[in-house]
Amino acid sequence: MLIIFILGFFIDFVEISLIIVPIFYPIALSLGIDIQWFAILIAMNLQTSFLTPPFGFSLFYLKGVAPKSIQTTDIYKGVMPFIIIQVTILVSLIAFPQWYGFDGI
Repeated sequence: MLIIFILGFFIDFVEISLIIVPIFYPIALSLGIDIQWFAILIAMNLQTSFLTPPFGFSLFYLKGVAPKSIQTTDIYKGVMPFIIIQVTILVSLIAFPQWYGFDGI
């Protein structure tokens, strides 16, 4: 998950989905990881990558519709609480899958 999170800083979700997921899928199967849980982790991870600088696509979409007085750095600062919430939920999914009805590993 850490690799996908870091790659999400620099690579679009389509590339991660088409290149990285097929590599990790057999590994997850061989480790006995619940595939639905694994898919949710990846989806949460990719959703978080939309918000993380330097290439957070959602940030640039917001910048495109924001008034000219709002700078990109303001958007980066404003999104930090949401990134913290996303990462907290992602960590809780990994640490406590039973809370969400999954067996996890």
